[in-house]
Amino acid sequence: MQRTLPILPCMCASLRRASRALTQHYEDALRPFDLTTSQFTILQALSMMGEVTQGDLARVLAMDSTTLTRTLRIMERHGWIAKRAGKDRRAWRLSLARGGRRRFEQASIEWERVQAELRRELGEDWNTLMNLSDRVTMAVTE
Repeated sequence: MQRTLPILPCMCASLRRASRALTQHYEDALRPFDLTTSQFTILQALSMMGEVTQGDLARVLAMDSTTLTRTLRIMERHGWIAKRAGKDRRAWRLSLARGGRRRFEQASIEWERVQAELRRELGEDWNTLMNLSDRVTMAVTE
């Protein structure tokens, strides 16, 4: 039996509903690694980008600076990120610390499992959805 949800008339409400369900799915998978989805995403972004300013990281993740600062503070206490002053002392440079790389690599195995499960479930819609989510992000942030 296929479940159906009522169609919400608002794009924001529909995407937030999907985001909450998806976030909870990933949170469940990352819980054994003591990581939230936000923390994993930051580790993943730093792994891909190398050293980056906090502002650039916020832009790439479309994350507000208050939330990012709070999350980075926790991650720094755990020893997962390294932070150093940039040329402009107001701009911090962030990178993965050894502990963050280790945590990211451990959690990535479970993350890959969840990704593969969703790819199977969504089939051809996977790529469409990935591209569409990027388009939505760009449409509202530019």
